[in-house]
Amino acid sequence: MAAFENFDNIFLDLSKEPGKCRFAENGLGWKPSGGGNTFTLDSGDIAGAQWSRAAKGYEVKILKRSSEIVHLDGFQQEDLERLGKIFKNWYSINLESKEHALRGWNWGKTEFTKAELVFNVQNKPAFEIPYSEISNTNLAGRNEVAVEFTASNADDTGTNGHLGGARGRGKKSGAGKDQLCEMRFYIPGTTTRKETEGEEAGSDAEQEEKNAATLFYETLIDKAEIGETAGDAIATFLEVLHLTPRGRFDIDMYESSFRLRGKTYDYKIQYEAIKKFMVLPKPDDMHCMLCIGLDPPLRQGQTRYPFLVMQAKKDEEVTIDLNLTEEQLNEKYKDRLQPHYEQPLHQVITYIFKGLANKKITSPAKDFITHRQQYGIKCSIKAAEGFLYCLEKAFMFVPKPATYVSYDQTSSVTFSRVGGAVSALSTFDITVHMTSGISHQFSNINREDLKALEDFFKLKGLRVKNEIDEDGKLLAAALREEAMDDSEEEVVGGGGADRGSADEDDESVDEDFKAESESDVAEEYDSAHESSGSGSGESDVDAEKDDDDEDEDMLDEDEEEEEEKPKAKKPKTKK
Repeated sequence: MAAFENFDNIFLDLSKEPGKCRFAENGLGWKPSGGGNTFTLDSGDIAGAQWSRAAKGYEVKILKRSSEIVHLDGFQQEDLERLGKIFKNWYSINLESKEHALRGWNWGKTEFTKAELVFNVQNKPAFEIPYSEISNTNLAGRNEVAVEFTASNADDTGTNGHLGGARGRGKKSGAGKDQLCEMRFYIPGTTTRKETEGEEAGSDAEQEEKNAATLFYETLIDKAEIGETAGDAIATFLEVLHLTPRGRFDIDMYESSFRLRGKTYDYKIQYEAIKKFMVLPKPDDMHCMLCIGLDPPLRQGQTRYPFLVMQAKKDEEVTIDLNLTEEQLNEKYKDRLQPHYEQPLHQVITYIFKGLANKKITSPAKDFITHRQQYGIKCSIKAAEGFLYCLEKAFMFVPKPATYVSYDQTSSVTFSRVGGAVSALSTFDITVHMTSGISHQFSNINREDLKALEDFFKLKGLRVKNEIDEDGKLLAAALREEAMDDSEEEVVGGGGADRGSADEDDESVDEDFKAESESDVAEEYDSAHESSGSGSGESDVDAEKDDDDEDEDMLDEDEEEEEEKPKAKKPKTKK
């Protein structure tokens, strides 16, 4: 064989640019075609190699002794024979051919290898997940395990833009426009640890049967180095109350990440993901809230949490010794951490986060204070009540939904009255209009804080529109116009309005009316009453005649009364 073998148009670890790959007896190298840094791998670091079909042709997957994986994609089928000789003669390794399952089944058997999780269908791999790409795992149900992947954008390759855009460890999921964020496995029944881990299980593996999903979850935590297996915790805080997401979590703080351990969910968060850290005193003078801004946000199923909000009592003291040697403190965390803390809980958490994550601590602006001498304003976003804080460079509403609004992205702020509410005189609303067209409304703010807020916004150079004063001016103008109209009507009208015949207080007495004490109709208790079934036929005829005569007399009397009534006066018309 020649001293080296070259292959063109090869892609390294999902790189954007192809490059030239060269194999030699002492190792291999890859260099992008457009120029840049060269990737090299020593022959002593190669532990295994596989040949399989891939996106750009065929790929060689190299397993390093450090359990990392190197992908070389873009080979042709006729290159298999050459590569087989290279690995066998120079590296003493057999290039194993792997054929993937193409049935599309979503059920199969999982296998934990040294560097990746393999999902097999009919003893053929359907897909592989490198442990380095797994950021977290949770028990989503009795028989269900959720696996979360490291989220990254297209620009963040982990190689500082070198190697032709090759993706570094934990960055391979961000190679495409769309990326897989979570996968769930349904694992029913029971099994043993030896069956779960397969060949990777030791001879002393437990034979006791356990819930298969729980055993899968524990094995994945161990293999992917999630949580405590990533090293000894530097500090641990037990059952810290979290308002977002809701619950009590244990906080384990490590060198490069921290972990939240709850009864249902566990989260592993890198310090690199922390973008903001705020200490917000609660207006009740008893609690203090710690707000951590994350990018990418924390995910719990379909819900995203861009902010973590913790709460601790101000008088809750804690004593803690950091799990660091004196040499480590002096070398890595000099002037940032102390070996011993004996202070309130919220202060200790703040100091340790600041020392390990090396992030700036943000507090409310000193230029604003409420009428109750507090920094937080009680208000609400829609139906959610919370507190609004005015920081030096932004608004912050906590706890839920945690909302951060930067002053730089604010176009104007509008003060308005609560429309149609009974409390319109005691409260008002603030609407923050963003340059992007989005607006945030904070409702039910105490009226006594209006002047302080308006002065603070003007101090920060924000455009302020006070619709409350405008409404008051318009109302006063309307009242003045109405008063002037009333006075003009009084001058033109003079005396009181003409009420017509209603002004005549004297009433004419109807002299022809005679009140009769006796009823026209005889009742049973009257002596003149006769039953309809008694008496002769003649008496009935006479009674009918008498009734007719009485009716005629009554009609004549009514006509006479109509003639004697005085004619109604016509109302006088104004000239």
